[in-house]
Amino acid sequence: MSAQTYLAYDYPLLSVFWSMLWFFLWIMWFILLFRIVVDIFRDDQLSGWAKAGWLVFTIVLPFLGVFVYVIARGKNMGRREVAQARAQQEEFNSYIRQTASGGTSSVDELAKLSEIRSRGDITDEEFRRAKDLVLAGQGPAQPTGSAPGTTGR
Repeated sequence: MSAQTYLAYDYPLLSVFWSMLWFFLWIMWFILLFRIVVDIFRDDQLSGWAKAGWLVFTIVLPFLGVFVYVIARGKNMGRREVAQARAQQEEFNSYIRQTASGGTSSVDELAKLSEIRSRGDITDEEFRRAKDLVLAGQGPAQPTGSAPGTTGR
């Protein structure tokens, strides 16, 4: 048997560190490459031909393409990312505002009407008319504690 067998003690600690460094540098390189490709597609100011040109440049000559892109357009990469994050946050906030101010459900309105009736603020006939309106979806219960057609007490 002429094949040499390498054991763990044949691979020194410094070589382990160098191997790990190169491994993580490659991971960082791919992360940067993917972020640049995403930024190329995200940029609305670039025309289709410019996007295709940058994409071909970063794929055919990846190291040179990525470095040139970062030098030429790197400053605006952060701005575009921040703008997208703000737009997403504003969209989320408007959704929350819309959902929160969307009003109460018919179940909540019926519970309020029942509470108003149990306090004696409206009669059974007024409760029935207001309940019919809520179930028909034509109008919410009055938030002031009186049903439609009453003046309150």
